[in-house]
Amino acid sequence: MLLTLALLRDLPKAQIHVRTGVLGAPLGKLLAGRTVCLYGLGAIALPLAKRLRAFDVNLIGISRQVTTEKIVQFHLSRCFSVDERDKAFAVTDVLVLCMRYTEEMRGMLGARELAALRPGAYVINVARGGVVNGEALYAHLHSGHLAGAGLDVFWQEPLPTDDPILTLPNVIATPHVGGVTESSFGMIADVIAENIERLRRGQSPLHRAV
Repeated sequence: MLLTLALLRDLPKAQIHVRTGVLGAPLGKLLAGRTVCLYGLGAIALPLAKRLRAFDVNLIGISRQVTTEKIVQFHLSRCFSVDERDKAFAVTDVLVLCMRYTEEMRGMLGARELAALRPGAYVINVARGGVVNGEALYAHLHSGHLAGAGLDVFWQEPLPTDDPILTLPNVIATPHVGGVTESSFGMIADVIAENIERLRRGQSPLHRAV
């Protein structure tokens, strides 16, 4: 949500304007009424879906398994299969990548896939950086086909400070801190402690990868 709103309201330019005495600009864009696509309907997407409802968006999703239960649970107007990805991209204003990642998925969103997005769309990546081809993303941002990108993860981490993507004014990047808060670290510590106790009792640990 932070990256999406910061892009739509052009927060970096707004900060510059405050420091240079410019009042009443830049002109922001509303999130309300836009089509937001959640690519991957799992543990990351669910709280996002709940928060996005308050912004009155048209929420769609892409999933490997399309079910009525997911459509209801995530309050989607429509859910697309991965094979229908281009159809979803064609109507998307804000694409939020929140899928699980495997090495086979590296670079799966390249030049062709990004070109399928509606002109002026935004890309938000809070999944894994390897999903996106960095050179292709740069090209589509530089050409103006994409309006902006919010990146918390990168195709190489740490991202080299001279990566061209960082020179673009329509990119907001954060250093892989999307889930880094005092509260979240406390919850992680609690789960670790609970899993130690579960193992001691001979029970299966919580949140074990299948």
